[in-house]
Amino acid sequence: MSSISHYGQLVEHAVRKRGVSLTELALELGVNRRTIYNWFEAPFLKSNVIYRIGISINHDFSVEFPHYFTAEMFSNERMRTSNNANTNNTASGDWKNKYIDLLEKYNLILSSMHTRV
Repeated sequence: MSSISHYGQLVEHAVRKRGVSLTELALELGVNRRTIYNWFEAPFLKSNVIYRIGISINHDFSVEFPHYFTAEMFSNERMRTSNNANTNNTASGDWKNKYIDLLEKYNLILSSMHTRV
């Protein structure tokens, strides 16, 4: 195990080393950014939180937390399945943003038509 024994610091180190956006991670895990920061500050974390983060960032936490996990728990198949699901979530997020942009443009056109009348 690393010289860092603080669970949150170990997880933060792995996340930052991977260069993962905290906004994207929070979105993927269904939490807000403040929750991510709270986890980073926590001396202890539940194993399911660490596991979810590991799968999301494609990191095997069995090295840092051998008492919680085995390498098989972070197998390539599990991570590949998770990453495919995340790609689908990103695609639906793109459609949402396009829809919002379209609505904003539509509202601008309506308001400009209303001021001309």
